[in-house]
Amino acid sequence: MIENTPDKKFRKELNAGTAALVLLGVLEKSDEPMYGYQIAKLISSRDDSAPMMKQGALYPVLRSLERGGLLESTIETSVSGPPRRYYRITVAGRDALARWIEMWKGSRDFIDSIIRGVQDA
Repeated sequence: MIENTPDKKFRKELNAGTAALVLLGVLEKSDEPMYGYQIAKLISSRDDSAPMMKQGALYPVLRSLERGGLLESTIETSVSGPPRRYYRITVAGRDALARWIEMWKGSRDFIDSIIRGVQDA
């Protein structure tokens, strides 16, 4: 199915607003640091029919979160290819994630109440 322009724009804006929350959530649940492709595969495995974000869009968000002190990374050599950058969530990242989850819940509840009201009208 080909999305029309307003749908594409809405999806892009929605993804931009939730990408950081999703990435922090993934890394918070991980016992080990993860590299970008690993994170992308995990996200796409949740629902491949409507991917949250393209793999290429993931890296700028990871770098932004790292610049903000919410993630830290290390580069490790790889036997099967180029070196990989592994990310882990920081204490500040965990604190931000907790706040952002509350913001997300409030936004979700508000939007759901509006949508239910529109559907009931």
